[in-house]
Amino acid sequence: MAARGHVQDPNDRRLRPIYDYLDNGNNKMAIQQADKLLKKHKDLHCAKVLKAIGLQRTGKQDEAYALAQEVAALEPTDDNSLQALTILYREMHRPELVTKLYEAAVKKVPNSEEYHSHLFMAYARVGEYKKMQQAGMALYKIVPKNPYYFWSVMSLIMQSISAQDENLSKTMFLPLAERMVEKMVKEDKIEAEAEVELYYMILERLEKYKEALDVVRGKLGEKLTSELQSRENKCMAMYKKLCRWPECNALSRRLLLKNSDDWQFYITYFDSVFQLIDESWTPPPEEEHSLEGEVHYSTEQAVKFIEERITEESKSSRPLRGPYLAKLELIRRLRYRGCNDEYKLGDPEELMFQYFKKFGDKPCCFTDLKVFVDLLPSSQYTKFISQLLAVIPLSAAAEGELALPSDIKALQQHLCVVQLSRLLGIYHTMEKKQKLAVVRELMLRYRHGLEFGKSCLKTELQFSDYYCLLAVHLLLDLWLEGEETAVWQCLTLLEEGLSHSPSNAQFKLLLIRIYCRLGAFEPVAELYSSLDAKHIQHDTIGYLLTRYAEALGHYAAASQSCNFALRFFHSNQKDTSEYIIQAYKYGAFEKIPEFIAFRNRLNSSLHFAQVRTERMLLDLLLEANISTSLEESIKSMSLSPEEDDIPWNDLRDNRDLTVLFNWDPKDRDISEEHKKLSLEEETMWLRIRSLTLRLVSGLPTLSHTIQPKNSEKTAENGVSSKIDTIRSLLQQLEVAVDSGKKFLEQKIQYPVLGPPPTRMAGFFSNGSCQCQTSLFYLVSDIYELDTNGLEDSAEIQERIGNSFKSLVERLTDLFNKCKGDLIEVRDGTLKTHPSLLENLVFFVETISIALWVSSYCDSVLRPFKSNLQKKKKKKKESSLAMPPVFTHFLDYVTELQTLTSNVIDHIKGLEIILTALKLEELSLKDTLLLEEEKKFTKTVQGKVQSSYHHSVQEIGELLKKRLDTIKKLKI
Repeated sequence: MAARGHVQDPNDRRLRPIYDYLDNGNNKMAIQQADKLLKKHKDLHCAKVLKAIGLQRTGKQDEAYALAQEVAALEPTDDNSLQALTILYREMHRPELVTKLYEAAVKKVPNSEEYHSHLFMAYARVGEYKKMQQAGMALYKIVPKNPYYFWSVMSLIMQSISAQDENLSKTMFLPLAERMVEKMVKEDKIEAEAEVELYYMILERLEKYKEALDVVRGKLGEKLTSELQSRENKCMAMYKKLCRWPECNALSRRLLLKNSDDWQFYITYFDSVFQLIDESWTPPPEEEHSLEGEVHYSTEQAVKFIEERITEESKSSRPLRGPYLAKLELIRRLRYRGCNDEYKLGDPEELMFQYFKKFGDKPCCFTDLKVFVDLLPSSQYTKFISQLLAVIPLSAAAEGELALPSDIKALQQHLCVVQLSRLLGIYHTMEKKQKLAVVRELMLRYRHGLEFGKSCLKTELQFSDYYCLLAVHLLLDLWLEGEETAVWQCLTLLEEGLSHSPSNAQFKLLLIRIYCRLGAFEPVAELYSSLDAKHIQHDTIGYLLTRYAEALGHYAAASQSCNFALRFFHSNQKDTSEYIIQAYKYGAFEKIPEFIAFRNRLNSSLHFAQVRTERMLLDLLLEANISTSLEESIKSMSLSPEEDDIPWNDLRDNRDLTVLFNWDPKDRDISEEHKKLSLEEETMWLRIRSLTLRLVSGLPTLSHTIQPKNSEKTAENGVSSKIDTIRSLLQQLEVAVDSGKKFLEQKIQYPVLGPPPTRMAGFFSNGSCQCQTSLFYLVSDIYELDTNGLEDSAEIQERIGNSFKSLVERLTDLFNKCKGDLIEVRDGTLKTHPSLLENLVFFVETISIALWVSSYCDSVLRPFKSNLQKKKKKKKESSLAMPPVFTHFLDYVTELQTLTSNVIDHIKGLEIILTALKLEELSLKDTLLLEEEKKFTKTVQGKVQSSYHHSVQEIGELLKKRLDTIKKLKI
């Protein structure tokens, strides 16, 4: 804000101190200074706006808005006021007000280029594409500059993209945009590369591929210079669309002659060769093969071409991987097609062996070969690995000792072989003893490899980190096979690895997953924050945090992790608008639809919907009827039972489920099927949570005065429609629960490093689901009692009484499923029971819903009771019988109070046990553990113990607050 235009303007001098205060964050002084200035100069509009900015930043939004509207009503045209108002409206998240501001300014100063361009950008912020088109043309008429004309053209394209009707887009918007550009082409007014790009984009969207190709190959195409091979890539794309395989082949061949390491052109080359073979294409006699030159149309030519590339490569100054991998790719394609020509290229096993000899010391060697291992017959796996090991220079210090690499190159080669062994499933077939021996060997190699990384910075990874990771993967296999100690060894080795390589994200991610599996969330929060997740990562890996924080009773951390994610999603809206404006300014037109698609993808993110829903449920859990009433809490969240803001049909799963490195064979790895099932499960669970939230938000809407049942106003006052909403939501909840149960019947097991399962299974098995559903049915019965009155409602009262009884029984059952030791020591090893912790968390949530429903019952029964007491006084009868519903309710509240007190006592008991747990006495006699490992094992077990203690404390605190609200429920 500090840079101002007209230094000579005395007003600028007067305003300068206010700008400085605002820039330095001293908002109170800015307000005072503005007030002083306004006393002397009442008509200084900008001072008012700057005061409003100060008020906005000190939390006085309403005052700020009123002041801003005062100035806006005067339709200012001075630059200072307009810029200050723009800043203010942006901070208020009201970009639509900026458009009104500049619309007025443009009317008053119709020839101002600056105001017209500000108006255009204001429309861009709110996505008013039609008005942008008009503003662009108005600008072009005042100042005939090409960029303004093309702003208008781009706005037409945006109208076509956002149009619901694709037909309208292709028959009106795009042809109009095409005509506008053609006019400039005919007049020879095309100046910049961006303008050619735009023309190409229009033709491509109109599917006029032939014309687009002519543009790129013609004179205009010469302007496409900013990207490497931009012209060739565009030609290639059009040839593919037009199925002109000869040109595709000739162009990719020509580009490979220039650079034989460009993988994308090998793929196009092979695609086109096999397309031509399938079409039995032959070159035309006595003519050029194609527009792009010579064409290869047989397997022989392809084999010869690749061999030539390899011969060329051997002469090059630096080794190139492309030609060698291309040979393997060609073998794979020939094999897939059932051709017998692959023998001409050689044996894949030998080729991979030669590739390893040439590139084995590069970290990419494993990922390169991974793609082609299915060319090896499974009977050859062990022989192939032995063959690779034989060429690695390893040396043993003494006979019988482990042969170790003497330099980093040998270490990389050996690592590559170990990774391939895991990928080929060699480790999976081993016995437990062999696996443990391999773990020990890998850790010895890991520690030896640390010597090569002594000079590494903290931010650099150690060369031997993968040994440690692979050892952990082997131990995870053992854990899944029922070896309980293995999981503690995993954590021990990872913590040790992290101490040597503090920036290794893989160690941290694996630690996060394992701690969460054990039910310990406390260490996870710190690990996740040290990952320093940026921007889009809050959506792609945020699930690792938000899935477990609340489920394991860390309410404060859950709140914080939801805030992190929500802050990113909300700022995305504002940021994307700014990116779009920059793209217009710098003519990066092809990026604009990408930014819009990015914004839409984030808005319909599954994680965003989950975090929003869980955050609101969590806030209600922590605050409703504790620090504020349920009604106020719901009002502050702008929640309404009728509204559902989740885009169910467009939900996008943006989670990165392959963020953890994995060397498992295909049959054990995470598959597309797993991803699909996980999305299905997450969506079902989200639906249940969303409906629960909406049902809770409907409770306060029922607690308003209700007309007697024969009054005609019932439908008008909207309350009867409210109960209909509740009943409709209840039916939807029943359907969602049924589909969830059916889904769980499939008993899906995700890989250990695959997507974490939702909380749905626990929700059904521990009885929370039945409890919560019964509570919402009870609401419907209480409402009926409210409309019918006490006189002729004996049946409803009995039904309510029975509901109260069964609810207490169900809640008691749920409590029984929370009993047991959270951490137990068995045969000298620790065993955690995270499911008990999750059940406790569900119990707290269910009891909270029970209390919100009880508050509703209370609000209905209280007026009835006071009316009865008035009648008693009038008739002076003491024998007037109390309706049974009062007794039922009082008994129910008393039993709730007793149950909650029992749970609090149980939690106190758990705290005492957890505090008394002496982990030092655990026998760390396991021969596998070295002295330095024992130190890390103690740390790990201490972290798990501390985390459980923390969880139990937070759950206990919350339950105590809930107990206080139960005590207030005596009618």
